[in-house]
Amino acid sequence: MGLNAALAVHPASGHGAAGRIADTVADRLRPAVDRLDVLVATNVDESRTLMRSAHAEGLDVLIVLGGDGAAHQGVQFCAEHEVALGLVPSGTGNDFARALGTPPDALTAADTLAEALRAGTRRRLDLGRVERGAAAGAWFATVLCSGFDAAVNARANNLRWPAGPRRYDVAILAELAAFRPRPVSLHTDAGTLELDATLVAVGNTPYYGGGVPICPQAIPDDGLFDVTVIGAAGRLQLLRLLPGLRTGAHLEHPAVHTLRTRKLSIETGATSGWPAYADGESQGTTPISATCVPGALTVVAP
Repeated sequence: MGLNAALAVHPASGHGAAGRIADTVADRLRPAVDRLDVLVATNVDESRTLMRSAHAEGLDVLIVLGGDGAAHQGVQFCAEHEVALGLVPSGTGNDFARALGTPPDALTAADTLAEALRAGTRRRLDLGRVERGAAAGAWFATVLCSGFDAAVNARANNLRWPAGPRRYDVAILAELAAFRPRPVSLHTDAGTLELDATLVAVGNTPYYGGGVPICPQAIPDDGLFDVTVIGAAGRLQLLRLLPGLRTGAHLEHPAVHTLRTRKLSIETGATSGWPAYADGESQGTTPISATCVPGALTVVAP
């Protein structure tokens, strides 16, 4: 029985980079499989429809050419349908691909993935599952965050100017002026932790925000989340702490707390909830819960 694969292309990823290299990526992958269908979608609904059609024809591997948003959609589909996932990163963040050790250059990544397809290389990874009450929500592969960093993400998404990474610089400055720590209750496997906090990051893998190792010790196949909590940090403390996020040095700051748990619930009291994002996608506001589900995703990766 042959290997049936599909290449899901999100043409706008990486400011149009995915669309420009899609044919070349397909050419590099095609010799490694028996069948390769190219699925080009411009929105989530269209992408899901194409994936379901491919699955109905016996899909074995879904390969996503795009950024973290595209990877997030691929994770939802593959986890629900027991289809293996491959990544060819072509976005601006590529945090899940980075955690898998995928080469950052898309064409090199395509060649590496083709080798893994020929060799039949597979890995089982954990995923996080967002929960609200008794209802299971989205899967996430990287980080669920709430608080300052999620507020920055939300504000940046609403800015029309400037374009690119500068939006986040503007959003950070705006949130520094407006954001205040608040009392937070964290319900973990070991009990409840109550403190004033600035942000909570729940890591299945280390990275978010385009390579920030917010949970640098997170391992995606150990059955546990690594959680990073920044306590009641003022504006000046945050300004001093933020550069350390790029290197993992923030873990040494006295305002930073870490823990490991399989389940976590975040509650922020009776006032309006904090925004929450997982894999860079909005998950509403707190209260919010997440569970680490061992072996929920199969990936094709070295």
